[in-house]
Amino acid sequence: MSSALRTVELPTESDSLAFGRRLGAALRAGDLVLLDGPLGAGKTVLARGVAAGMGVTGSVTSPTFVIARVHRPESGDGPALVHVDAYRLSGLDEIDDLDLDTDLTDAAVVVEWGEGMVEQLADTYLVLRIRRRDDDVREITLEPHGDRWADLDLG
Repeated sequence: MSSALRTVELPTESDSLAFGRRLGAALRAGDLVLLDGPLGAGKTVLARGVAAGMGVTGSVTSPTFVIARVHRPESGDGPALVHVDAYRLSGLDEIDDLDLDTDLTDAAVVVEWGEGMVEQLADTYLVLRIRRRDDDVREITLEPHGDRWADLDLG
């Protein structure tokens, strides 16, 4: 790990969307972000914010049944977003079948439920551990792996 863990509190859904927008605005092709948390933690809400920060318009929903969706920025500028839900995948062979390492050449890849399966796709990646407290506040712990994330300031 390249830098210390940091935890951010997000009291409302709009705070989660805003945090995701800041992250999305900072993403570039080759970035890998893993979203970790239980059902209902807010992984897809965060992914919607990331998409908005990358200039993607239209509906961004959990790709649970299609496994992966590609979203392109409306302007045509900047990297695409590949949003993956690995919940139904059973291992590395199925991840390899998705060809995500190829996607990383021209897209940022955000994976829900992918920990333990997708880290080998990139030397540097960011894990966001999302916890929903009893008072409904989300706590996101940023776990950077590699130098790419050392100076990332998402506020």
